[in-house]
Amino acid sequence: MSHIHIHREHHLGLAKARKIAFKWAEEAEAEFGMACTYEEGDHEDEVRFTRSGVSGTLKVSKVAFELDAKLGFLLGTFSKKIESEIIRNLDELLAQQQSKPRKRDA
Repeated sequence: MSHIHIHREHHLGLAKARKIAFKWAEEAEAEFGMACTYEEGDHEDEVRFTRSGVSGTLKVSKVAFELDAKLGFLLGTFSKKIESEIIRNLDELLAQQQSKPRKRDA
């Protein structure tokens, strides 16, 4: 069994990070057929995802994303490709959010 661990720090706060996690879960469901459940917490949220041969969590806090996934035997042979795709997807979502101009008070 292969294991994927990805850690990304950010400065978005929990509310904005939560939006990214929701978007990530939607894309994981649509693109990869994942079944995702989202549980909000006071200080940390957790997305649980699963499909045949894959299970894991994406933990979301006000300062970081922490993804852990376990790949079954068949998908384990593609672990580097799967990991790079997850990294690309998460980094794109973070870049989109971080590049949005901040609203200023009038």
